[in-house]
Amino acid sequence: MTTLVTGAAGFIGFHLSTRLLERGTPVVGFDNVNPYYDPSLKRARIEQLEATAARTGTSFKLIEADLEDQKAVEEAFSKHELRNVVNLAAQAGVRYSIENPAAYIQTNLVGFGHILEGCRHHGIEHLVYASSSSVYGGNTRMPFSERHSVDHPISIYAASKKANELMAHTYSHLYGLPATGLRFFTVYGPWGRPDMALFLFTKAMLEGKPIQVFNNGQMVRDFTYVDDIVESLLRLLEKPAESYPTFDPQAPNPSTSWAPHRVFNIGNSNPTPLMEYIEAVELALGVTAEKQMLPMQPGDVPATAADTSALEAWVQFKPNTPVQEGVARFVAWYRKFYGV
Repeated sequence: MTTLVTGAAGFIGFHLSTRLLERGTPVVGFDNVNPYYDPSLKRARIEQLEATAARTGTSFKLIEADLEDQKAVEEAFSKHELRNVVNLAAQAGVRYSIENPAAYIQTNLVGFGHILEGCRHHGIEHLVYASSSSVYGGNTRMPFSERHSVDHPISIYAASKKANELMAHTYSHLYGLPATGLRFFTVYGPWGRPDMALFLFTKAMLEGKPIQVFNNGQMVRDFTYVDDIVESLLRLLEKPAESYPTFDPQAPNPSTSWAPHRVFNIGNSNPTPLMEYIEAVELALGVTAEKQMLPMQPGDVPATAADTSALEAWVQFKPNTPVQEGVARFVAWYRKFYGV
């Protein structure tokens, strides 16, 4: 049976689709290949997916359309025998959401609603969808746990992801749709997004330009390597959410439910100071960065850290790639892809 992957030309969607094809699972990709960042990188990912499909003899079909296009989404469901859906398509970026909030409402809310309707009407066995560590918003209690309240978002992006969790839970309750939300923590790796720090740092340093370091470098992130994200995704995809038998509505635990809905943190559980991350880039490139120290950006948070004990208990896996190793792999890919 086929898996629908929205955002298949995106960073995580590309890696997940590759793994699915390599293990013989047919993939229907859905992506609008928008110009939020260089579309030529997305086209290159699509070419790689087509090559993987040809090499493995596994079907890959790309539907190039917007999630906001209800007819296109409905046809994706009605014209293919889908078993599972992985929704990774979204308008990404915390900082961009401050400049253009309307884009997030359309893609992340209206578009996700169309995905939920498709799942409801076509007997989908499991919906896995991307949430974000951004939902923790103004929380400062570390590490972030799925048991913590996430009611104080500080960006439209974060609010849209919290809304996705609420929407999915409601469909799980009303229609019995097994759904699993994934709170990703600062994903990085080969084929990554050009608007993310590692890509920006590497490009600037190779060009001899200064790198922008926000909050004067006083930032901590739970950087998570993309292969660990995908391994978690694959394991979760095969283990649909279930109702939690001991859920107590008198003392509700936000991480569980009477409905077949779960949310999981997916992070490296190893918070790394931003300056150490930059040192890993310098080591991999053999270049010392010129640093432009800047204040904190609106909508940003000084630190993130993931408690992944629930993920490990559910699928017997937790991300574990060391930052130096992951950064070195990215730099090797970047040099090869761009010929620098």
